[in-house]
Amino acid sequence: MVPRFALLHAPSILGLRPTGVERLPEALEAAGLRSGLGAEFAGRIEPPPYDPRRDPKTGILNPTGLVGFSRRLADAVTRELRRGAFPIVLGGDCSNLIGCALALRGMGRYGLLFLDGHADFYHPEAEPNGEVASMDLAIVSGHGPAVLADLDGLRPLVREEDIVAFGYRDEEEQQKHGSQDIGETAIHCFPLHEVRRTSAADAAERAAAILHERDVEGIWIHLDADVLDDRVMPAVDYRLPGGLSWEELSATLRAVMATGRAVGLNVGIFNPSLDPDGSIARRLVSCIVEGVSQ
Repeated sequence: MVPRFALLHAPSILGLRPTGVERLPEALEAAGLRSGLGAEFAGRIEPPPYDPRRDPKTGILNPTGLVGFSRRLADAVTRELRRGAFPIVLGGDCSNLIGCALALRGMGRYGLLFLDGHADFYHPEAEPNGEVASMDLAIVSGHGPAVLADLDGLRPLVREEDIVAFGYRDEEEQQKHGSQDIGETAIHCFPLHEVRRTSAADAAERAAAILHERDVEGIWIHLDADVLDDRVMPAVDYRLPGGLSWEELSATLRAVMATGRAVGLNVGIFNPSLDPDGSIARRLVSCIVEGVSQ
């Protein structure tokens, strides 16, 4: 059965900077996401003003703003889940995952399929700019500054063993900057070279099976547009060679949807400023629709 989709606009760039990703919701709406999914509009969560100064205590950007915004986003996601909808949160940057995970943690134990070209497992001392968009997976799994990692005393928001990180390809950058090694955790790791060892479809089925077999009440999907191949998705701020094809991403989404346990999705990092004719947005919308509603 096709879920009842509800679109939440959450154009926060608190974990990054105002590069254009704050216009993601309008761009995907204009490209037909709402009509393609038969979705309803469930509201907009406005972020507080952006502060470019790195907090001296935590080493990150906008910690206070992120706490307040994450709580308000969590309230909106919780509302949609409790009324039986499948929320799709349109960012913004990847720090939106914190609010989504906070909502899930308040409702029970949930799994996470993390689709991202980067592992996003930095700690503040290793992240060159203090951007929480590079730390979101670390934070939701309980690592990093307590103001976010232990938000509302609920550390971790998602248990490591209930997470699959899929399609990341930034190992060299991680080593260069001294990021914590995600491979040393209990997170189930499917870097791009592992995904390609057989096929993306096969790897996606294995990843979905891992989450399906966990003792979780449902599965949340995090989708960073830069998990896609740079040749087809250049409209992102931190580009890396390689990545998934459109067809591979749709197949991955279908695999987790086929478990019947997916409950929601957040989309981030696509930058409309780098897509002047809207063609990449239209293809991204088509990919998402093919992945979650077929």
